[in-house]
Amino acid sequence: MADAPTLDLFDYALPADRIAQDPAEPRDSARLLVLDRRREGYRDARVGDLAALLRPGDCLVVNDTRVRPARLLGRIDRTERECEILLLRQADDGGWDSLVRPARHCPAGTRLVLADGTARATVTTAGEAGQRRLRLELAGTVESLLAAHGLPPLPPYIRRYRKPEGADWSRYQTVYAAREGAVAAPTAGLHFTPALLEALAAAGVELHGLTLHVGPGTFRPIRAARVDAHRMEAEWYDVPAATAAALGRARAEGRRIVAVGTTTVRALETAAADGPLTAGAGWTALTIAPGYRFRAVDALLTNFHLPRSSLLLLVSAFAGRERILDAYRYAVDAGYRFYSYGDAMLIS
Repeated sequence: MADAPTLDLFDYALPADRIAQDPAEPRDSARLLVLDRRREGYRDARVGDLAALLRPGDCLVVNDTRVRPARLLGRIDRTERECEILLLRQADDGGWDSLVRPARHCPAGTRLVLADGTARATVTTAGEAGQRRLRLELAGTVESLLAAHGLPPLPPYIRRYRKPEGADWSRYQTVYAAREGAVAAPTAGLHFTPALLEALAAAGVELHGLTLHVGPGTFRPIRAARVDAHRMEAEWYDVPAATAAALGRARAEGRRIVAVGTTTVRALETAAADGPLTAGAGWTALTIAPGYRFRAVDALLTNFHLPRSSLLLLVSAFAGRERILDAYRYAVDAGYRFYSYGDAMLIS
């Protein structure tokens, strides 16, 4: 048996000026690299061309999760050292599982002053990679705290992530976001506009929704040296009955299922893990890497992903590692913009 691939095979060089700091305006003006897995070469287009690039009868599936303004700034109590927390989810004991920076200065027992002193937190449990469980102390609800003081959880490679600008509040959210619970945006969906959705419908493309609340597992760096040793952290998903039924009809009729984003892929593939795609909700820890056999997804709209990341593993599984890395080299040379606010690929 061949040895499992190592993570260093999923690396690539990216100049810093290719990391998008601002989104394209309008949203659907972002560039789109079209990759047909059956043919050599690439086609340069725009996201706004999707209605012409997709086929009548295609089922476009989107993740309708809504990003929570879950980042809070503050300081370590009785010091001038700044800190930040990202609230992930409430635990059964009432505490909050969180990511805390700087983690090395926040062991168990550390007290934090948050949101200009309107809330406090105590670190009750310290885990790895910045994971902490916090006991919050505040006068109102967590929802009211985040509404008043929470910041959109921009990724750290966006230089203003600690001080988001006004447009970030709307642009780090899809136009169809509905169910709050994500701590990062499903970024492929950031390119859609109401006008583009109308154009797709007019072209005979069906739109269907599901939910996967993007958690830290989607963006956390891989620490295993071997690809087969990596395991995703669980994220909550829900595939509604109407979506499952519509996709079942499409599959029976030979029509394509086109996933918008890697989180949509993971939800669909989880729903099809035991055979036909079925409705259901729960937690998925599905890890997709080269060698995975796709059961539900025929085409994928996705952004360009970080080197050595779980998302790069997923798209490499879908289109082949060498083909993806070659496409990324082409995109770098052609001036495409990378990561959350960057451009996109359509892989079919």
